[in-house]
Parts: sequence; C-alpha cells; structure tokens
Amino acid sequence: MERVSNSHAKPASTAAKSRMTGKQRREQLIVVGRKLFADKGFEGTTVEEIAAKANVSKPVVYEHFGGKEGLYAVVVDREIAALLGGITGALTADLNSRETLERAASALLDYIESSTDGFRILVRDSPPGQSTGSFASLMSDVASQVEHILAAEFKRRKLDPKTAPLYAQMLVGMVALTGQWWLDSRKMKKADVAAHLVNLAWNGLANLEDKPGLAIARST
Repeated sequence: MERVSNSHAKPASTAAKSRMTGKQRREQLIVVGRKLFADKGFEGTTVEEIAAKANVSKPVVYEHFGGKEGLYAVVVDREIAALLGGITGALTADLNSRETLERAASALLDYIESSTDGFRILVRDSPPGQSTGSFASLMSDVASQVEHILAAEFKRRKLDPKTAPLYAQMLVGMVALTGQWWLDSRKMKKADVAAHLVNLAWNGLANLEDKPGLAIARST
C-alpha cells in the first residue's frame, strides 16, 4: 500500500512561530503607545486603542505596564533621556561659549527633527498626579546646567553671577519656545533657525549692561 506523503502537511502554527517574547511585546506596546500619545495626547488615548493597535487584549497592556499611565511614563522617560542626553553632551563639550550655545540649540532642533512624535509628547501637559516628566521640568533641568556655564562667564566678565539662574531660564525658554514653533512651522531650514537663535542670544549676551535698567523707568 502506497504511503501518503507528508510533504504537504501543515507547518507548526503560524501564531506559535510569530509569538513575541515578553521583551518584544513590551517594545511593540511602547512603539504603539508613543504614536498614539503623540497623535491624541494622554487623555485622548485609551487602553482599548493601544491594545487594538498592537493586536493584543487589554490584559496584556496591564500585564506589562499596569495601565496607560505606566506606559506613558516609560515613553516620556525615554524621550527625556534622548533629548537631555543630546543637550547635555553639547553643554559639556570643551568649546567656547558661542560654540556651546550653537551646539545646544542644534541639539534641540536635531531632536525635534528626528523624534517629532517624542517632542509632541513632551510638550503636552503631563497626566494628572504626575509631577515629573513634563517639558517644563525637563527644560528646568537643562537651565540648571546652563546656569553654571553662565555663572562662570559672568564672573570672568565681572558681572553679577547671582543673576545667572535668571538668564539661564530666559535663554533656555527662548530656545524651547522657538523649538515648539519650528515643530509645526518648517518654513526655515534647521541650520537657519539655529543661526538666528544664536544671533539673538549671543549678540544680546555679548553686550550685557553691568546694571541694567528700564528706559521707561528713567523717564518717570
């Protein structure tokens, strides 16, 4: 009796072969969540949507992150590390003051260009009850580093180093707000935006008055 060939037997379950490891599933959910948070915000994104986009059940999301808040926290932490790492590298480089400013401005714009979704997440408000992870707190961390650089420069030029924190906030705020504007208005090239930022910041800093005052106050 002729044997039936098994050459056409069905292979092992496709689902079994394509089943993700726990680490792979976690990374997939982070990618899916990152995109949804960027497009719809934290409040506008639901666990149901995250699960549907990842083609898993809701319990899988809870298993890995404990809920939407946990996933959001992981996404934000990663974006903060990426952005802060680039800016910190620019601020700690052995360069003169103007080149340091140029590198820092370029680092922020580089991040916006390469991680647009991540930047959109950072500039949104943090979810209720979360005191860290917001763009404001991130920029505050950057300002703290800039503060030390400015304080040293102020001492060298015989200016009051106690005002360095104020100038650091102004400088970082200017760059951050310009970055948010450039996020949606890409009419200018990245290098041109950075050049104009440095033009205003550097030429303004280069001519600081020892004891600045308001002209309007002098006339009253």
